[in-house]
Amino acid sequence: MKLVIVESPAKAQTINKYLGDEYKVIASVGHVRDLPSKDGAVLPDNDFKMSWELNRDKDKVVKQIVGELKSADTLILATDPDREGEAISWHLKEILDAKKTTLDKPVKRVVFNEITKNAVLEAMKSPRDINSELVDAYLARRALDHLIGFSISPILWRKLPGSKSAGRVQSVALKLICEREIEIEKFNIEEYWSISSIFSTKSKEEFSARLTVMDYKKLAKMDIKDENEANLALKKINESTFNISKIETKRVKRNPLPPFTTSTLQQEASNKLGFGASRTMRIAQKLYEGVNIGSETTGLITYMRTDGVQISSQAVEELRDEIINRHGKNYIPEKHRVYKSKAANAQEAHEAIRPTMISRDPESISSYLDTEQLKLYDLIWKRTISSQMQSAELDETAADIANQDQSIIFRANGSQVIFPGFFIYRDREDDRLLPKLATNEPANLSEVKSEQHFTQPPPRYTDASLIKKMEELGIGRPSTYASILQVLINRNYVEKEKGRHIPQERGRILTAFLNNFFGKYIQYDFTADLEKQLDQVSDGKLNYKKLLKEFWDGFKPHLSKMSELERDKILEALEKELADLFFPSEDAKNGHPNRKCPTCSNGNLGLELGKYGAFIGCSNYPECKFTKQIASNQNKEENNIDDNFIPDNDGILGIDPVSGLNVIIKKGPYGIYLQLGEEKKPKRTSIPKLVGAKEIDLGKALAFLSLPRLIGKHPETGEDISAGIGRYGPYLKYGINFISIPADETVINIGLNHAVVLIGENSEKLGKVLGDHPDGKGKILAKSGRFGPYVEYNKIRATLPKDISLEDINLEHAIELIAAKAAKPQKFSKKTNKRSKK
Repeated sequence: MKLVIVESPAKAQTINKYLGDEYKVIASVGHVRDLPSKDGAVLPDNDFKMSWELNRDKDKVVKQIVGELKSADTLILATDPDREGEAISWHLKEILDAKKTTLDKPVKRVVFNEITKNAVLEAMKSPRDINSELVDAYLARRALDHLIGFSISPILWRKLPGSKSAGRVQSVALKLICEREIEIEKFNIEEYWSISSIFSTKSKEEFSARLTVMDYKKLAKMDIKDENEANLALKKINESTFNISKIETKRVKRNPLPPFTTSTLQQEASNKLGFGASRTMRIAQKLYEGVNIGSETTGLITYMRTDGVQISSQAVEELRDEIINRHGKNYIPEKHRVYKSKAANAQEAHEAIRPTMISRDPESISSYLDTEQLKLYDLIWKRTISSQMQSAELDETAADIANQDQSIIFRANGSQVIFPGFFIYRDREDDRLLPKLATNEPANLSEVKSEQHFTQPPPRYTDASLIKKMEELGIGRPSTYASILQVLINRNYVEKEKGRHIPQERGRILTAFLNNFFGKYIQYDFTADLEKQLDQVSDGKLNYKKLLKEFWDGFKPHLSKMSELERDKILEALEKELADLFFPSEDAKNGHPNRKCPTCSNGNLGLELGKYGAFIGCSNYPECKFTKQIASNQNKEENNIDDNFIPDNDGILGIDPVSGLNVIIKKGPYGIYLQLGEEKKPKRTSIPKLVGAKEIDLGKALAFLSLPRLIGKHPETGEDISAGIGRYGPYLKYGINFISIPADETVINIGLNHAVVLIGENSEKLGKVLGDHPDGKGKILAKSGRFGPYVEYNKIRATLPKDISLEDINLEHAIELIAAKAAKPQKFSKKTNKRSKK
């Protein structure tokens, strides 16, 4: 009997069916041992000796393997075909050799890129030894990660309470997220205008165009700066007559994209399906390991951890045959397409991700897959088949429409698909056709209008955009991206909101600390160069212990120096880098940090480090006890209902300088709340659940009691944007829309830039006023709700049909939907003793 070890139980079950009675397949269930989570597991002074520890839950697994091996004549290590898979096989062999269970038995290593019967049986015919170069690369990475993490982290615990850890790649990813946040905060919104028009030909056919030249000057995006300049331009345009001055038509080709790598699959699944990186990899793992499709259990895609874009020659031929069968010979290029990765440090050791059988299209197996699996498989199948298809061909036309002296020129663009090629398998662009035009033909100006715009700050990173950026910089490996992003969230350095990564105060403080005191080691170039050296180890071109020695010889002296850091120097550096975060200016124009203490008259605020992390304190301490906790160790899921919370001084936090009334913090049956005075009906407000009751001071209490507050006017629409706390927590109010925001201090700190970004991120769900109801008793609203978009009038709500979106619904159709809903019979509710319309 031959004993085969794979990584997952699902994979073991599938492969067992292929190999027959001569084999027994069992799973290691991932790694069986690792470096212990403590200092000293890697000893630089002892030639980087590593001490390994059996994972807590793997003792039973190892005992099972040892027991099965007693009756086996051969051990076959068939873990995944990448560095981690090689490391698992190496660890297993080391453990079994130490137990002397393999002395008289051959140990073989086999790999397969797909879990299909043919691939597995072929792999069994071609065993090899464990690849020592891949193992060395694994050892180098684990040693580096351990040395950096367990060298910097103790310094963080002593010098920067509240920070949990730093890592070789995770800290660089966090730096990217924090730098993007600073870009957003520092972004200055600028106004600009554009001018568009509609022209008609002699035959009354209309087409649109945009202004490109004014007063003989070619216009850049920001050249029309305000409404006055736009109106001057409109006046000149309306006084002019126009002709078609130039027509250009050219045939262009659009080429297909290569098959998916790990990172491009994660990016596309994020962009098109809304899947996070971890979710994508979990679904892909299942498709790889095997799915029961009725006649058999088989892997549907090849190995999903890869940075290669090439596929095997056999797979290419199968693809070309399938394309011919489905669409004809004119849909394949004369020669098959060869792709090369553009990503920095791509090793391309494995095939790209592709279906194991290209004839197995999504429709044919849809009944065997759940919704998520089908969506991801559909994405992979279409990307793979289109990668070997003929280019799409389009005719692109550009026409210039000018006045008599050509001082004013409009440009009209059109395109038409001549041959679809691979466009068959992508979201096609609609043809933008221009009417038949002739040079010198008159063009009648039917309409011209100006439109106001405002520049927008760069968007926060999504999984897709962050992974793309890390790949471009050569930071990390594709197989680690999902876990890195998850670690940042788990450690409360980053919060993920509506798919975008928002750095938390703790994450920003950590990044500022590392920037100032470990700057070299989180530089993008340094991290990318280290990644290149690690790849050289994989290729057998660099000894891994030489790499470790060169790194440690530079890192150790720096560690010694940083261990002696004085507290005042740390505070000074953090205050300087994060002044805008800690002490936001009251006047956006002058931008000077506001350090004035809100409690006493002459105190200045400064950063302090306490047992539970960083906080803001007053220079007049202990006379003034004002504090503001930041980056606290509270878990972000905790709320402020603390059974042990007892308000001091009868809960009086101080006196409101405007009304002269006491500001009081109280504990009620539903949690902590704030109250102004002891009048019969005093003003009260709840506290967001992520704000700890013990963190509330007078300044913060007054800010919460002042809610709702006007943030400003939306730069594009001019509508008010305000922030407040409602029944369901903190919100932004914009028009008729309420947009949820984090249940922390965001509601009292959020500025106009941040608010506009959040509104933009929710643009598809924004409701609107459609107009007045014919009965004259109120307005009809279009809103987005928990169960989808709907229209509302006088508490009557009618759900929109699936083929109509919020953007498409008009007043006339809304009136019909509401009338139909109102006409439905009422259903009596026993719970409320009221009649409700169903």
